[in-house]
Amino acid sequence: MSSNTNNTSHVTTPIVLTIAGSDSSGGAGIQADIKAISATGGYACSVITAITAQNTQGVSGILPIPLEMIEQQLDAVFTDLNIQAVKIGMLADSDIITLVANKIKEYKPRYLVIDPVMVATSGDLLLQQSAISTLKQKLLPLADLITPNLPEAAALTNSEIPHNHADMLGLVSKLRDIQTKAILLKGGHLESDSESNDLLLLRDDVIELKTKRIDTHNTHGTGCTLSSAIASYLAQGYSIEQATLRGKEYITSAISAADQLNIGCGHGPVNHFFNHDPNRA
Repeated sequence: MSSNTNNTSHVTTPIVLTIAGSDSSGGAGIQADIKAISATGGYACSVITAITAQNTQGVSGILPIPLEMIEQQLDAVFTDLNIQAVKIGMLADSDIITLVANKIKEYKPRYLVIDPVMVATSGDLLLQQSAISTLKQKLLPLADLITPNLPEAAALTNSEIPHNHADMLGLVSKLRDIQTKAILLKGGHLESDSESNDLLLLRDDVIELKTKRIDTHNTHGTGCTLSSAIASYLAQGYSIEQATLRGKEYITSAISAADQLNIGCGHGPVNHFFNHDPNRA
């Protein structure tokens, strides 16, 4: 990976690149990623793959960025910044997925976290089946960690969406067929459960991360925020397990503090800066 050799010996701030779409309401996508990376101790840079028109009530438009511009953004940041970790979110189609995969192979960042954004809140697929196939073949094998929610895990494995914890455990063997180093299967969609538990699938182990479910409607951008926080902690030198545990603690606190905010008329964002005291000089 290329970097500015004049500055490398003096750089101490872990740099994290987010490759994702822009959320005009600021709660998810690139905006949430930058907030989460900053709040957890990293320096965030970005490559925007799509512009969305959205707010807390839904998405009204998506405009993919031209391939050549995505490539220029990637080359610009990788040839200048000492990027330690990359988080990938929304990639709109097969061509963008292929381009990003090729650039990851070219620049070889130390860590890669992928949040496979494929299913809308409505349940509709955001990616065509051909693009999901490209994602599985070309990009997921490069990842150190992928962070699917239950609908995304079901789409990746051609399975039914789990409706309970037993169904969630039943996905483990199918998910292990995906060629990636580790998987964080998120259980947040099991809304009838009193807990919101995730499963961290390592090569030879399954670790259950237990958290009491938080009663709030302000959960916009939780997946983006969690994956970005994990990437930030990986860039700081934590192991996959440690970074995931810290990321889970961070998103839990951000959700717990979400009702301190009053943003929009729908599902508002989490509180990324819950530790920040606005009255502190």
